[in-house]
Amino acid sequence: MTGRRSWGPRLERGAERGAQRRVRPEPAGRAGRDAFVRALGRCHRWFVLTGAGCSTGSGIPDYRDESGGWKRPEPMHLSRFLGSEQARRRYWARSLLGWPVFSAARPGRAHRALRELERGGRVRALVTQNVDGLHSRAGSHGVIDLHGRNDRVLCTGCGAAMARDRFQGELVHRNPRFAHLEATPAPDGDADLGEVDFNRFEVPACPQCGGVVRPDVVFFGDAVPRARVEAALEALRGADMLLAVGTSLMVYSGYRFCREAEEREIPIFILNRGRTRADPIARGKLEADCGAVLEDIARAL
Repeated sequence: MTGRRSWGPRLERGAERGAQRRVRPEPAGRAGRDAFVRALGRCHRWFVLTGAGCSTGSGIPDYRDESGGWKRPEPMHLSRFLGSEQARRRYWARSLLGWPVFSAARPGRAHRALRELERGGRVRALVTQNVDGLHSRAGSHGVIDLHGRNDRVLCTGCGAAMARDRFQGELVHRNPRFAHLEATPAPDGDADLGEVDFNRFEVPACPQCGGVVRPDVVFFGDAVPRARVEAALEALRGADMLLAVGTSLMVYSGYRFCREAEEREIPIFILNRGRTRADPIARGKLEADCGAVLEDIARAL
């Protein structure tokens, strides 16, 4: 990753500067919104970084509360998925039930407003931490799916790819008893199943080589592909503002772009309900529904 070795000392200096000038969120009323929109309007080349708050309005649950803490147990870690057949059974059993709700989600107000802002020439780069593909389905172009897409699966052995819908058919065919269980939708196509015996759940192997199949997403403990990071950093270098939308930025893979923006003296603005990791280094912040505010911004600009 470009400049990775230099991020250590920069983190410390940035933290000291941020502690001295913590951002005060604009009030969520009309006056606060108008001030936030005016501040954004003074910038013309936006780098937008989005998170789960953009998709909650589409019916996809998020992971964190307004303080940035977990609402539920941490997601699956890569080492556990690869190292435990039982963990894979549990993962895919839950995913079998969560996928229908996840795949039926449609772009919401935030996705559509960002598409319009792109068409108007403001949004020059859109990087999302979400794996739902809703920005692309809304019509945004050149989206960088930082953490991958959940609509495809990959073989960890031969690299063969398969549409998630096709893999879903295999899961249902082999596990009809599980397909009729009731579950509560959870983030990223997961589902809460409670106390269920997963020992008899059958996970299809790769049809090409018999290898382990995984979703084409970045698990916790996994690395974001270098090409995606480089493409996002290159886009950020040409921006005059970073706008973080619907994300707590608690995960470093997204937060790194805020650090890079601070180093380059690119102003950071945040639209998010609740605390974010980048609050100390932001130029401005509005705590409000991101879909409604983005619509306001698209109309005004």
